[in-house]
Order: sequence, then C-alpha cells, then structure tokens
Amino acid sequence: MAYLALNDGVASAIAPAGLSQTFSPPAVAPKAEHPAGFSALEWSVVMLARHDRPTSLREPGRFQTFLGRLLGHGFNRRLADPKLEALRRMAVLTWHHSYSVPKSELQSFFAAGFTTDHYELLGKRVAEVHVARLFRK
Repeated sequence: MAYLALNDGVASAIAPAGLSQTFSPPAVAPKAEHPAGFSALEWSVVMLARHDRPTSLREPGRFQTFLGRLLGHGFNRRLADPKLEALRRMAVLTWHHSYSVPKSELQSFFAAGFTTDHYELLGKRVAEVHVARLFRK
C-alpha cells in the first residue's frame, strides 16, 4: 500500500484546486487544555491529611498551649505554604465530612488558587479510598 503525506507543504501542490483549503481542527475546550490535577507534593498532603483530626484545624487554646509547653510534646500541624495549608484543611474536612464542608473553607480553598475541578477531584479520590477500604478483605 502507498501512503500520501498531506501534512507538509507538498500537499497543497498535489491536491486538486478545489481542495487546497487548509483544515483547522475544532477549537479545544478550555477544560481539556488545562485539566485539573494535583502535583505529587499536593497528593502527599491529601494522603497525609487523612490521619489528621478535624480538631487540628482549630487554633490551640491557652490551656492546650500551656500543656504543650509544659510537657514538650505540642506541635504545629500547619504547613508553611498557604496554598498547601488550604489544601490540607480542605482534605481533612473532606476525609471526615465528605462534601459537606463550611462555605468559608470552600472560599479560602478557592482563594488559594484551586478550582471546582480540583475540589471534585479531591472528593472523588477520597471516595475511592473509602470504598476500597470498605471492600478490603
């Protein structure tokens, strides 16, 4: 069989006169151009957040701070990067409460630079892990 390469400049020379118009592919949707995804570091934050309790999202009180200083085992679970901290907070809430998270947390998650696609991806991953844990033997 013989094949004709029509992707170079020679194609217009050998094509009939009526077919010399160039073909332009259909416009790609913006979602397909930049699919939502997390980096490896962000996925590790999500997976580590499943072991955090929802109480880790609160500011430590005076008594808790005092006990931490007195006994020396108090530590801060907050991350230094504000974007990763917003992701950690949303991941902790999603691990424990699924999609029912406070509106203020959603707003801070979106303000950190994440999109609704990121939120859906996070929820799907958490649901997959929960289902896999349910049906594990």
